[in-house]
Amino acid sequence: MIGHHVAEGGWGRQVVVDAVCLRLAASIEAASHLSAEARASAFGATWRVIWATRKRIAHGCATVDPQIVRATVENDLVEYAAALRSVAARGG
Repeated sequence: MIGHHVAEGGWGRQVVVDAVCLRLAASIEAASHLSAEARASAFGATWRVIWATRKRIAHGCATVDPQIVRATVENDLVEYAAALRSVAARGG
């Protein structure tokens, strides 16, 4: 879903960055409802960084650097999605 926003408008448009931030924050919020054991299994120590990312987006979206959002999507999203799929496959 996030790729769709980027493909439609590109990273240079603030509305695209905002849409990506909202989707990312919503995904992290949903993951926060997993059991502590499932989160630990899927994300390990990186959960704190993931949750901090959600907090930064939710509480300071105007100050979120679009380059950091882009780097997160391009470098971390595949691993994050794989971890969520792993939890889902285990019924977590």
